[in-house]
Amino acid sequence: MAEFLTEAKQHVPAAQPLDGHEAAVILERTRASVDPELRAAIASLPGSMRRIALYHFGWEHADGTPAAGNAGKAIRPALVLTAAAALGGPAAREAAVRAAAAVELVHNFTLLHDDVMDRDTTRRHRPTAWTVFGDADAILAGDALQALALGILAEDPHPASSPAAARIAACVVELCAGQHSDTTMERRGPGEVSLDEVLTMAEAKTGALIGCACALGGLYAGASREDVEALDAFGRQAGLAFQLIDDVIGIWGDPHRTGKPAGADLAARKKSLPVVAALTSGTPAASRLAELYAMPYEKEDEEEIVRTALAVEQAGGRDWAQTQAADRMARAMGELSRVVADPAEAGGLLALLEFVTRRSS
Repeated sequence: MAEFLTEAKQHVPAAQPLDGHEAAVILERTRASVDPELRAAIASLPGSMRRIALYHFGWEHADGTPAAGNAGKAIRPALVLTAAAALGGPAAREAAVRAAAAVELVHNFTLLHDDVMDRDTTRRHRPTAWTVFGDADAILAGDALQALALGILAEDPHPASSPAAARIAACVVELCAGQHSDTTMERRGPGEVSLDEVLTMAEAKTGALIGCACALGGLYAGASREDVEALDAFGRQAGLAFQLIDDVIGIWGDPHRTGKPAGADLAARKKSLPVVAALTSGTPAASRLAELYAMPYEKEDEEEIVRTALAVEQAGGRDWAQTQAADRMARAMGELSRVVADPAEAGGLLALLEFVTRRSS
């Protein structure tokens, strides 16, 4: 594997946070391919649902006027297309565009629902859909996006569309189970959640869809069952690395880059991966953190957020998360080396892996 990785990395320009050239090109090209499919699918929705979906994607303001907003980074659809191209060339990439759009619709279905459940008020530098349209409408719009995803695959004549739809359906069930575990953990005390539990939850909530995206790329490339499963494993490990970094950003990220308030996860007393690692560290700082987490957050108390973030860091939560992210990235590379025979073909997937684990927002 080491020789594979060394040679493959020679085909990837050095990745920098947020602006790695290779990843940026892939993501821009993905948006150009997938956005027309997304817009066409959303245009088919009834007017009330269409308005909410267009707002959520950043393509309209709340009053229905056009907006040149941020529809997200398109990491998941990029993985579909890049995996397809790595195993099947340009023709497979082109054939997988509908599948990539389906994955992005499922991802945004989860975002709409998560924002309601987490009471997040900001996403992509603007108010979340539920704060504008209400809980019920945001939930229904999310349901509609999930239905659109399956509809796109049902109408796709490609022979991989049926197994792709089945895989997405199974993934949605896993996502729901992961979200249920997450919300259940929030009701438990600071010392009642283990690190293994939160890692399992994170794989279901984040790793499952990223793994599914990579697997769909393999399906559309006509890959063997073994290769499809290895791509899924690659994506799951990449997804865990992504979630670890996301949790670090949720505590220490710059709000101007993230589009979310500083320390929002700490204010909500979320049992993110760095927090649980800190709580279970057995250090004096872990005890201080447990005391802070046992008390309700006083709104707008920025000093308390600073104290809580410091306790997480002093208890080793930040270092653990960053070390784990690097380990998961290495595991992902190992899975990829089992699938892509030509290291040069792994360049795009490695660039995306570097991007999601080196980002700052």
